[in-house]
Amino acid sequence: MHYMAGVDVGSTQTKAVLVNEEGNIVSSTLVDTGSNVVRAAERAFGEAMGLAKVDRDAIEYIIGTGYGRFNVTFGNDQITEISCHAKGITHVNPKVRTVIDIGGQDAKAIHVDESGDVKDFVMNDKCAAGTGRFLGNSAEVLNLELDEIGPRSLEATNPVRLSTVCTVFVESDIMSHLALGRSVENILGGVHRAVAARVVALARRVGIEEVVALTGGVARNVGMVHALEEHLGVKIFVAPNAHFIGALGAALFARERALALK
Repeated sequence: MHYMAGVDVGSTQTKAVLVNEEGNIVSSTLVDTGSNVVRAAERAFGEAMGLAKVDRDAIEYIIGTGYGRFNVTFGNDQITEISCHAKGITHVNPKVRTVIDIGGQDAKAIHVDESGDVKDFVMNDKCAAGTGRFLGNSAEVLNLELDEIGPRSLEATNPVRLSTVCTVFVESDIMSHLALGRSVENILGGVHRAVAARVVALARRVGIEEVVALTGGVARNVGMVHALEEHLGVKIFVAPNAHFIGALGAALFARERALALK
């Protein structure tokens, strides 16, 4: 049995997925990217092989993706995260037509067709507003763990209106609301609504067509899913392995290329 791999090197986390010749996932791993990007890619890939109990000789083809895809030095090729997210999500749910990917430092909206091919896309990669970094900074200001803020935001009864979604000024904005006696829950409700509004505005530039899917690490934030659904007025599809979708897409491309070589 031979396997193919996808390694998605993100700004905050690096993911690796191994698939078999049938395209089924056999292992997936996630590590913090940290300052040594090459090492993060190697570690994620090594752990994926360990989980699958296979050695390097069993891996036929490897594709790197993500912002750090060229640091997957052991890979055979690189493909953009735009194409990999489209490939991965339509493999999981062929009905998806709009993909919203919120990463650590950027956000993307992708329009895909029934074949999983990218028809159009737009991304916000010049500013961390409306990204995981913005949510992370908000959590730090409120002295909360990142995985706490989503559930807490759902308890908001009167979400505040933020004056900015800039990561640089979010601290002063939140501190102002705390000084006015606003609850943590209402502040978090406002934070998630602000991110959702910015991301939806981005998505409208490619056209929002159902089914809409949310991918990337922020997809695990239930508050973000809820806020996006409120803004869009539609149910958001979140795959169980939403944060691995980019790596899965890369692995599926690797499978196609490996089969083409036979």
